[in-house]
Amino acid sequence: MDPNDSAQTTGEATGTVVGRRKAARYIVPVAVAGVAAATIGLVPALANSGDPDLPKISAQELIEKIAASDEEQLSGTFKISTDLGLPLDGLAGSFVPGGKGGDKDGGAAAPQDKLMELTSGTHTLRVAADGPERQKLSILGDASEYSLIHNQGEVWAYDSTSDEVYHAEAPEGRDGGHAEKTPKAPEGAPATPKDFAEQALAAAADTTSVTVDGTAQVAGRDAYQLLIKPKQSGSTIGSVRIAVDAENGVPLKFTLSAASGGKAVVDAGFTKVDFSRPAASTFSFTPPKGAKVTEADELETGKDERGAAQKALPGQLAELDGFEGLNVIGKGWTSIAEIKTPGGKGLPAAGSDEVPAEAQGFLDALGDKVTGKFGSGTVFKTRLVNALLTDDGSVYVGAVTKDALVRAADAAAK
Repeated sequence: MDPNDSAQTTGEATGTVVGRRKAARYIVPVAVAGVAAATIGLVPALANSGDPDLPKISAQELIEKIAASDEEQLSGTFKISTDLGLPLDGLAGSFVPGGKGGDKDGGAAAPQDKLMELTSGTHTLRVAADGPERQKLSILGDASEYSLIHNQGEVWAYDSTSDEVYHAEAPEGRDGGHAEKTPKAPEGAPATPKDFAEQALAAAADTTSVTVDGTAQVAGRDAYQLLIKPKQSGSTIGSVRIAVDAENGVPLKFTLSAASGGKAVVDAGFTKVDFSRPAASTFSFTPPKGAKVTEADELETGKDERGAAQKALPGQLAELDGFEGLNVIGKGWTSIAEIKTPGGKGLPAAGSDEVPAEAQGFLDALGDKVTGKFGSGTVFKTRLVNALLTDDGSVYVGAVTKDALVRAADAAAK
């Protein structure tokens, strides 16, 4: 490979974890779900066979192409597979907000409930977009479909299995419209794609390798592959690979691999894609006759159980008064967030009234008991994010190995 086809950058990883005392004890499944959900937002794709012969391009030029992409219309189908290595996946859903056993905020059609299902297993989705004011996402089942539609001032969601509908007003932009048409860049932000690429690649040179690693065919389109790898030891992340459309710079493929090898942690992408404008009827929705419709304003005014929970929220948040804050240890891919739980209270004792039997079984399946200068604690493991919860109430979490977490806790105990 030409030397110009590679560049280095430093990735600074920080984390913010906020939660009540009990929530902190189940931080691992929640944090993992959050990482996966954030990753899903990149809208990536699965590759087809065949490597096209494309002109050479440097990492900086490819990042410039991504930054310059202005495609606002597309439609297509993509698959997403997520394998975080969580045992007892069905039980895990009971302790993740929106999981199968969790509270249904706004009914079965509420987006915050349904979209959380994408954090595990394999799913087929259909997407469409026409600028910032019209988007549609459908999750396809064997004999069912869940659709989430944003059409100018309204958001609709429909679950065909339960025949339930969720309806809300779309948030307004600062200009009074329903989308931010002309957002202003923060002061000091890169003004052009070239500025963006140069800033990203010139940050530093010790923690991250960024290269152009060949080409691929994605959904019948030619693409370059951008490969991002940590240079630090101790990270659970092996690499991030993004396939970028050679013509328009749209990311078409995203694969997150674990340092331990095996199946990709997240592998998702387009199997079909069309960059022409979708028909206006794609974004039209009328609730089916007889379907149960839940209005978002009912949730906000406490007309149902969700409203009652919202009224109680200020009192619940008061428990955060004792929260000692967040400290980030290290930098780059091996950053570890150190969190003090409210009141300095650690994990509750097994068999206590504070921990349901199913929850205790889930935690035991995930955890390894460890000891060190910090005392004792439990390491909860996934293929991507690990967390050490010490018996004295400290939490150490990051995309790092168990040994790295123990070392961080020992260092903090000095």
